[in-house]
Amino acid sequence: MTDGEVDAHLKEEESLTPEEQEDLAAAEAEAEPVTYTGTDFDAEGLVRRLTRGDIVIPTFGHGDDSLEVAGFQRGFVWRRPQMDRFIESLLMGYPIPGIMLVQQVDRRYLVLDGQQRLRTLRAFYEGVHAGREFALENVADDFKGLTYRTLLPEQRRTLDNTFIQATIVKTDGSGKSLEAIYQVFERLNSGGTQLTPHEIRIALYPGTFVDFLERLNKNKDWRQLYGSKSLRLRDQELILRILALYQNSAGYFRPQKKFLNDFLGKHRNLEGLDNHKLEKLFSDASKLLLAGPGRAALRFQSSQVNAALAEALYVGLMRRLDGGTVPAPDSVADAVRVFTTNRETAPTISGSTATEEYVRKRLDMATKTFAAI
Repeated sequence: MTDGEVDAHLKEEESLTPEEQEDLAAAEAEAEPVTYTGTDFDAEGLVRRLTRGDIVIPTFGHGDDSLEVAGFQRGFVWRRPQMDRFIESLLMGYPIPGIMLVQQVDRRYLVLDGQQRLRTLRAFYEGVHAGREFALENVADDFKGLTYRTLLPEQRRTLDNTFIQATIVKTDGSGKSLEAIYQVFERLNSGGTQLTPHEIRIALYPGTFVDFLERLNKNKDWRQLYGSKSLRLRDQELILRILALYQNSAGYFRPQKKFLNDFLGKHRNLEGLDNHKLEKLFSDASKLLLAGPGRAALRFQSSQVNAALAEALYVGLMRRLDGGTVPAPDSVADAVRVFTTNRETAPTISGSTATEEYVRKRLDMATKTFAAI
């Protein structure tokens, strides 16, 4: 990719898709209560607590039995200009957004919102980011080239003594408590880089299933079909959609986010799932789609992957593979062409695609199309 293409890709990755915006806006059937308090931490104190592990930035998507809420955060996505300007704001005494923490039973705090600010703060204090010296660059001339070590005494005191407001939510690790945290965060999920529903979802139910999804996400045929890995885990969420609908399309309901939350929560550690069978079906379907129609199979009137189309093709083909012989790649290509050129298909894979009617219709159409080959 050229630099311009990389920037365009990053910008697209950071923005929420219309489908994600619709999912976030969809109301829950029930609202859960939550207990929270507010407090202020000085910047130096936050870094000190991060260093000794009293404040924890969870590892994204992987279970940790010692944490009630793990895996909430996506990968670090701030670029250097954002990092530099955050530190500059602190040195200038500008107001900054607060952070949100979850207090565990063991009294540790888990970062629910604010990981990028806290990682930036710690990196500046430590003097290193991405293996290089963290010296301010994208700032006013008065601060250019400064590291924490080279700050003037008054600048260091200003930074050390800057108070950052924190909202602390308490959890007991129960399902209701986690659902309450989801709803709280969803309502506060705003700003320059909003979390997607899937990024929030993984916070609720990290564990073996999420690791399984990531293993499937590395499948070489899937990667060629999908393209570059999504910084926002949209590829991983699409695999979850495929598996959830393959397993329980009859139980699908709106909002889609709740359907996927419930499915991931029910099978958090692969309980009740034949993961070996699912992996083989997914792998075989990926191989056939790549060998037959190729990358174009997952795209509809656009260069971007169409999630509704992809889930329909995968579910339909996985059902075909589960119930009979393996079709030839040419036959799969013909079936994909029949499905995508059917006039009834377009409404189900464009616009508002998450309705019960459209989900079931496109899955049924794809299943019948693949059954005919």
